[in-house]
Amino acid sequence: MTVQELPGAAAYRPTPPPAWKPITDPAPLLPDPEPYRVLGTDAVADVDPELLLRLHAELVRGRRYNAQATALTKQGRLAVYPSSTGQEACEIAAALVLEERDWLFPSYRDTLAAVARGLDPVEALTLLRGDRHTGYDPREHRVAPLCTPLATQLPHAVGLAHAARLKGDDVVALAMVGDGGTSEGDFHEALNFAAVWKAPVVFFVQNNGFAISVPLAKQTAAPSLAHKAVGYGMPGRLVDGNDAAAVHQVLSEAVARARRGEGPTLVEAVTYRMEAHTNADDATRYRVDSEVEAWKAHDPVRLLEHELTERGLLDDAGIEQAKEAAERMAAALRDRMNADPELTPMDLFTHVYAEQTSQLREQAAALRAELDAEQDHDEHGPEAGR
Repeated sequence: MTVQELPGAAAYRPTPPPAWKPITDPAPLLPDPEPYRVLGTDAVADVDPELLLRLHAELVRGRRYNAQATALTKQGRLAVYPSSTGQEACEIAAALVLEERDWLFPSYRDTLAAVARGLDPVEALTLLRGDRHTGYDPREHRVAPLCTPLATQLPHAVGLAHAARLKGDDVVALAMVGDGGTSEGDFHEALNFAAVWKAPVVFFVQNNGFAISVPLAKQTAAPSLAHKAVGYGMPGRLVDGNDAAAVHQVLSEAVARARRGEGPTLVEAVTYRMEAHTNADDATRYRVDSEVEAWKAHDPVRLLEHELTERGLLDDAGIEQAKEAAERMAAALRDRMNADPELTPMDLFTHVYAEQTSQLREQAAALRAELDAEQDHDEHGPEAGR
C-alpha cells in the first residue's frame, strides 16, 4: 500500500512550517564581485597609523621568519617547512584581530599567525622538527595545535565556540584553512553546523592559488570560495589577501559580528604562495616563473611599505629598524634550533589519553624494557644480563 492509498490520504496536504525557508534573501550574504582593498584607496585614511606601523613590523618579521625556517630545512634542523612567504598579511592580521580570550585554529602553514599571537618561535616549529606531537600548550596562548590533516581543525573550532557560548563565555574562534581544505568534507560540515548553531566562528580561507600542485580551477567552479558561504546561510567576504589593512578590517568586522551573536562569516583572502608547497615540492612542475614574478609586484610587504612612506609615516630609518629587529629574531631562532633537543622517549605515551588504555600500557612497558636494556648495555658492556 502506498502513501496515496492510505485512508484519508487525499485530504492530507502537509503545510511546511513557517521556518522551512529561514533565508529568503541571499543578497546580503553574497560577497563583493572583486576583493576588498584599503591600501591605495581613500579608505586608508580611516586606518589607525599605529596599526599600519605594527602590521609593517610584523610583516617584516614574518618574512624573515619564513626565510630562516626554510634555511633550517636545508641544514637538516627541520624535517619540513611549509612557507607562507607572500601570505604574511593574512597570517599577521589573523593573529592581531583576536582578543586574548579568543582562540586561533591554525593549519600547518600558519606558524606566523601562531607566533604573532605570542607563541614561542621555536615551539611553533617543534612539530615540524618531529620532536613532539605539538610542542606547546594550546591553552597558554589559546592557539590550537598546528593542524596537518586538511580542514580537521574547523569542526573543532565550531565545537569550542559553540561550547563557549553555551557557557556564557565571550569567546570567538578564528579557523584558518587553505583553498585545498575547502574540498574536504570537514570544511562543509563545519560551516553547516556553525551556521545552524550561529556559533561565534570566523572561517578564514587563504586562497593561495594551489593545493600543492592543483590549481583552484580544478577544485571548484564557483565564482569564488566566498560564494560557498551562501549555501550555508552565512555572509561571504572577499578580500585582497596581500593588503594587510584590508584583511585586518574584514576579519575585525567578522570577529565583531560573531561576538555580537550574529553567527559565523566565511572570509576568502586572495593571495599567492610565492614559494613551493614545502621544501619537498618542486613548484616549477606546475606553474611558470612569470606568474610568480607578476605576483611579486603585489608583495604584501612592499604594498604596505609604499603606503607608509607615501604618507610620511615611515622613512628609511624606520624600515631599517624593522629589518634589524627581524634579524635579531632570526639569529635567536637559528641559535636555539641548532641546539639538539633533549627528548624523553616515554613522553610518547604521556599526552595520548587522560587514562592510558591497556594497549598503551603494554607498549609503554615494552619500550621501557628496551630502554633499560640499552642503558644496561651501555653501562656494563655486551656481557650485561647474561
